[in-house]
Amino acid sequence: MKKVIITGGLGFIGSNLIELLLKNNFYIINLDKITYSSNFYNVKDFKKSKKYKFIKCDIGDKKIKKLLFKYKPDGIFNLAAETHVDRSIDKPETFIKSNVLGVFNLLECFKEYSKKNKSKFIHISTDEVYGDILNGRSSENYPYQPSSPYAASKAASDHLVSSYIKTYKIPAMVTNCSNNYGPRQHPEKLIPKLIYNIINNRPLPIYGKGKNSREWIYVQDHCEALLKIFIKGKLGEFYNIGSNKNLNNLQVVEKILNISKNKIKLGKKTKISFIKDRPGHDLRYALNSNKIKNKLGWYPRTNFRQGIKLTFDWYFDNKKYFKSLPKKDILKRLGKI
Repeated sequence: MKKVIITGGLGFIGSNLIELLLKNNFYIINLDKITYSSNFYNVKDFKKSKKYKFIKCDIGDKKIKKLLFKYKPDGIFNLAAETHVDRSIDKPETFIKSNVLGVFNLLECFKEYSKKNKSKFIHISTDEVYGDILNGRSSENYPYQPSSPYAASKAASDHLVSSYIKTYKIPAMVTNCSNNYGPRQHPEKLIPKLIYNIINNRPLPIYGKGKNSREWIYVQDHCEALLKIFIKGKLGEFYNIGSNKNLNNLQVVEKILNISKNKIKLGKKTKISFIKDRPGHDLRYALNSNKIKNKLGWYPRTNFRQGIKLTFDWYFDNKKYFKSLPKKDILKRLGKI
């Protein structure tokens, strides 16, 4: 049985990855410092599993080193990060502490651990490090041009991992994924916010004119890619993970509304409401994911219509999830300057 540490496992992607790895007979140690985006509701279905252990811990904490030598994991999936662009506009310092200094500490601890133990470090990053991709798709060799403090902090962490690979020869890989959606995502993000507002008969806020385009991937497809990389990925490499399908925000709203009409009667207030755009808002992200497809044989399996239906159904059937969050974290507009 493989044993792995997942950092940020109370969050969206982390908890979905834990679920997948448990099904594949992994033993999971979940390290999470418990922030506003951490949620024990996300792990309620497997928190009593004999193959799962939770430890409250910040990746910036020096005790990470002791935990590594105590539990001797075969790998680390680093998903612990501040991720909301609007929050990074308001409080960039938090993002530097978590996404840069936290990763630095994690790398220092892993550097010592990996000298004496066979293990892998997989650092999960974002397509936002590439910046605005107005034409074509960004490959792994594309230059980094981050636009927000969030994207810059993730770019810095990617460079840190890369430098430790080259200088200290640590066994590590970096992944850059497109926009995820699916069950357990905090409603500060677009899709769960729209679903929450539809269920609660509220206006549907859309930045600018709704033309911002994103490449959307269902979270389970992303997690399956991470598992594939852990098993077959080449150490030292970067891997883009995407669906190769872009939708702008207006198209996303339309598709969610079409799905939701089959489930509930839409309220009179449930209409698109255009709001002032966020500062420095990139128009388009788009990944070239040919490398992971050609080298590792991974392909996304869930189209957007299937994924949105699964996502809407999960939130509709788990309304208690929304109740587990402070309303201000769902409704308050951030990043206005």
